[in-house]
Amino acid sequence: MPDLIAYTDGACSGNPGPGGWGVLMQAVTDGAVVKERELCGGEPDTTNNRMELLAAINALEALSRASDVTIITDSAYVKNGITEWLAGWKRRGWKIASGKPVKNADLWQRLDAARSRHRVRWEWVKGHAGHPENERADALARQGMAPYRKAPKG
Repeated sequence: MPDLIAYTDGACSGNPGPGGWGVLMQAVTDGAVVKERELCGGEPDTTNNRMELLAAINALEALSRASDVTIITDSAYVKNGITEWLAGWKRRGWKIASGKPVKNADLWQRLDAARSRHRVRWEWVKGHAGHPENERADALARQGMAPYRKAPKG
């Protein structure tokens, strides 16, 4: 059985503004990539954090059966949210420690549901640091954003 790895990234032009998400999925056997799949999409008016979340959500929702998967993200927000903060938010009725509502609760709930079908390992990688697969996920996020960016005037 190959290892399944999903490199995820989000992008936004302005924050908020047009945004995109990208996923590079790889099946790896004995250190060699045996299959790849690219996913991307976007929205006309969003935030970078929402696009980072949607990248991870779409990676998990694209899997047709329960899987062991490693999600590699350059978003500390996504990694820390899912591995450290989520349990407390749920315990407090989707409120942060101060009692204010969790930002992007709709997407956190969707991510929580998507991950429940799988065995997910979460890893963080520094963004824009020459990591080839992360750079590809970033390019896919920018591709997903492209249809929503306004053409320059002139």
